[in-house]
Amino acid sequence: MKLYNTLARKKEAFRPQEGKTVRMYVCGPTVYDHLHIGNLRPLIVFDALRKYMEAFKGWEVIYVQNVTDVDDKLIERSAETGDTVEEIAKRYTDTYFSLLKQLDVKEPTHSPRATEYIEGMIELIQTLIGKGYAYERDGDVYYRVSAFKDYGKLSGRRTEELKVGARIAASEKKENPLDFTLWKAAKPGEPKWESPWGEGRPGWHTECVVLSREFLGEMLDIHAGGNDLIFPHHENEIAQAEAATGKLFSRFWLHNGLLMVGEEEMHKSLGNFAYAYEVLQKFGPETVRYFYLARHYRKPLDYSEGGLEEANKALARVHTLIDEVEAELGETDGGPETPGPSAAGRAFIDSLGRFRERYISEMEDDLNTVGALAAIQELVAEANRFRSTAEGSDRLALKKALNLIGELGWPLGLFQRKKPAPKGLQDELIKLLIELRAELRAKKEFALADSIRDRLAKLGITLKDRPQGTIWT
Repeated sequence: MKLYNTLARKKEAFRPQEGKTVRMYVCGPTVYDHLHIGNLRPLIVFDALRKYMEAFKGWEVIYVQNVTDVDDKLIERSAETGDTVEEIAKRYTDTYFSLLKQLDVKEPTHSPRATEYIEGMIELIQTLIGKGYAYERDGDVYYRVSAFKDYGKLSGRRTEELKVGARIAASEKKENPLDFTLWKAAKPGEPKWESPWGEGRPGWHTECVVLSREFLGEMLDIHAGGNDLIFPHHENEIAQAEAATGKLFSRFWLHNGLLMVGEEEMHKSLGNFAYAYEVLQKFGPETVRYFYLARHYRKPLDYSEGGLEEANKALARVHTLIDEVEAELGETDGGPETPGPSAAGRAFIDSLGRFRERYISEMEDDLNTVGALAAIQELVAEANRFRSTAEGSDRLALKKALNLIGELGWPLGLFQRKKPAPKGLQDELIKLLIELRAELRAKKEFALADSIRDRLAKLGITLKDRPQGTIWT
């Protein structure tokens, strides 16, 4: 498997550093508001990577994603609303995990809240001060960028270039305009914790270092997030972690492209955003997942409802095959007395392997979900061609195609077959109406027959006439 490593600026062969366990950290939300639709991209993309590694590589992925529950944005929202920071954090943490469930994103192995690990953050800052990488000024603690010779290695930015235009605010006591805050002295009304430098709270960059190390150790296999985090957030994480331990912080850095609206990035501060829950209500989780996965994760993606509608159409091609084959064949898989497939049926079954191989090849090439979806769509087209002429026991071969679609779709969060509803009165009534419609058509009473079809359609029941009989979905 090859993944594009931002640190190396190229694709590199990936294997876990130890056995079959992947240590993966993905930057999580700051829980001051609902997520906008652009925030979903890393959740969906890196969920697909994790599930693929588990299902097709046989690796265990320890997946850690933080929850930032103390931050300037939370404090600002508290001042605006009158709610406490804790109340706001609880509200939007709950909605975040509800969103993960709705999107069929597998819950992280660990979801540490920043406020639960303040002691570890204080210890890290003390280590950095002791090694000469940080200094305290009147209750604030700053990281001394000039002391870390590799600063800028992830983003490719040189400290000399960064200094141009950098300024120190009058309220700050930095040695260097590039130095960043590790600990902020408390201001009236803000959340605060005791520390050797007085009451205050940690900086954002320090949180992720401590939370990742707490669950994954000193060296990660993968650290991931949006490419807007490369600088300064991820760069500042590296500076702290590697200064403290003298070891490489993460072997691979993966970054997804951002969602664009015209020429601009989608951003709440620009007002050019849509809340994720509103888009999900209109288009559904599966459509949103397909929309993102139909574009390579490292490329920027233009947001539009037209793009979501195209994703919906692509999904419909697959679900139409699944629904109709299941309606025709039900739970029948054939038994010992069922005749085997013909030569054409055997050839179709044998052909399925090439779609699986192509899917794997695409996913192993830097998580190319675009190519993986193309392989699934070609499988669907091949199944429809075979289905148009297949008869008798050959039609049971289509079940194997559905099983493969489900297997390939699972890491992507797509095409998962829902368990059929229990057989009951509804099924019997629909069958009765189908039989009545058939009798009316035989008597050439087409108006009444069409009325049954149309009124069922209004109730969400679609009738489709096939050579083998009428099916409903």
